[in-house]
Amino acid sequence: MKLKDKSCIVTGAASGIGNAIAHRFASEGGKVAIADLNQDAAQKAADEIKAKYGTDALAIAMDVTSEQQVDAGVAQVVSAWGGVDVLVSNAGIQIVNPVENYAFADWKKMLAIHLDGAFLTSKAVLPHMYAKGSGSILFMGSVHSKEASPLKSAYVTAKHGLLGLARVIAKEGGKKGVRTNVICPGFVRTPLVDKQIPEQAKELGISEDEVVKKVMLGQTVDGEFTTVEDIAEVALFFAGFETNALNGQSLIASHGWFME
Repeated sequence: MKLKDKSCIVTGAASGIGNAIAHRFASEGGKVAIADLNQDAAQKAADEIKAKYGTDALAIAMDVTSEQQVDAGVAQVVSAWGGVDVLVSNAGIQIVNPVENYAFADWKKMLAIHLDGAFLTSKAVLPHMYAKGSGSILFMGSVHSKEASPLKSAYVTAKHGLLGLARVIAKEGGKKGVRTNVICPGFVRTPLVDKQIPEQAKELGISEDEVVKKVMLGQTVDGEFTTVEDIAEVALFFAGFETNALNGQSLIASHGWFME
């Protein structure tokens, strides 16, 4: 088992991609902390994991933009399991609007959740990883870490920023045994994406079907959505990799939407 007895924190893990990653980690023997704004949903997810895989799981109420809540959540994991081996900074939202209509409050909210959240959770776990001489930090980027799309100024900016933050932590942490990488999914059919379909249809003046077929999947090689299971496999690959060979790297899983 690739993550046997490893202590893992996954933010935004009560549903969607984060939940799929938590399940995949648990299936490989990992102990998983479900860190989410929704305490009840996090507890339900943790209970499901314990029942299904027989591994330990914790539910942690965490607003990733709050340094106090992040530090308290990480301390809870360290108290329970003695350290942190894997962090997946996955919590995120989406707000779409053209730049001239983008509310500054929404801009700040987007950057806070995606970038501040990645920074604060990394800052909190790094001392524990350094103390053990090992660890894996994964940021949930996007094809939008590499590419731009209309209406997504804050999201694209934040996702580009995650590449820079990951590379800095990789350079600082590599000699101390810590790997930092970025997962870059294409469109994954989650509630976050479903919410965008009518929003983009209205803003672009096209049908919802056209949003899916042309905007979201038009550049893929097969017209298919990436799945949460696809992304969970990438997360497991990075988390279970045992050397620094892939430190500071990003991996795109997008059905060929973006290639490099």
